Amino acid sequence: MNSFLPEATSTWGITVVGSPAGLIWAYLGLINLIAFLMMGSDKRRAKRQGARRISEKALFLSALLGGSLGAILGMRLFRHKTRHWYFVWGMPAILLLQLGLAAAVWYVCFSL
Repeated sequence: MNSFLPEATSTWGITVVGSPAGLIWAYLGLINLIAFLMMGSDKRRAKRQGARRISEKALFLSALLGGSLGAILGMRLFRHKTRHWYFVWGMPAILLLQLGLAAAVWYVCFSL
């Protein structure tokens, strides 16, 4: 009986064997760092008179793309957007939806 063993394939210097979990974790780490830094940058710009700000749409988009935890941590650490109810409730809601989606994907993929 022959067992199937996946072969390592190399694409643009990245070697993937079996699961893309490493790439997913790297993406989530990067997008959360970006969302965190965007909150800090916008807070710094808010203090400067006439500085060009980061739009609220861009802040929410960074959270929707997977950076909700970084955005929440940035909100808390920099004390930024904490008086806007749609940030106070919206960012945790996005995080909960993402965690629910991740749990559903995990259940579907690993309960079969």
